[in-house]
Amino acid sequence: MKLSDTQLVILTAAAQRSNLLALPLPQNLKGGAAQKVVASLLKQGLLEEIDADTRTGEPVWRKTGDVHGVTLAITEQGLAAIGIEPDEADNAPASETEEPPQESAPHREAEAAQSTRMPRAGTKQAALIAMLCAPDGATIEEITTATGWQAHTVRGAIAGALKKNLGLDVTSEKVEGRGRAYRIV
Repeated sequence: MKLSDTQLVILTAAAQRSNLLALPLPQNLKGGAAQKVVASLLKQGLLEEIDADTRTGEPVWRKTGDVHGVTLAITEQGLAAIGIEPDEADNAPASETEEPPQESAPHREAEAAQSTRMPRAGTKQAALIAMLCAPDGATIEEITTATGWQAHTVRGAIAGALKKNLGLDVTSEKVEGRGRAYRIV
């Protein structure tokens, strides 16, 4: 199964959260684009709608007819699609990716004018995103080898295209024996 970059980012973020929720979605994914990506993930069985526990602050994806909210969670099939065994996700530490609840879908639809541009599959930018979504991330050297870009181009793509334009949360940390590794959280 071929996943788009956006789908990969959503599933990877959900797998890293202790509650396995897919919300919040990437900051710049709004309105109709968000609806379309989520609908595709639901249809493929990679995400599922579950009852939202609003008492604990779980984000609500949509309201049902009985004024009850549902949220989105990654399924075992979704975990498998990104190469994670379900018990690996259960043992994953809670990460900084858990953010305050986002506005519900109707509020996001009102902001649909600000559409998100995600890179096409098969591009160097898509390869960069895939490398940074890996659990260990990637170093500048690894990225330059994979893309053929120079180091300054890689840094610019991370700061500009990924962080600024796509709203992805890219972190870095010094890894002994490897250098500075960058990762999408």
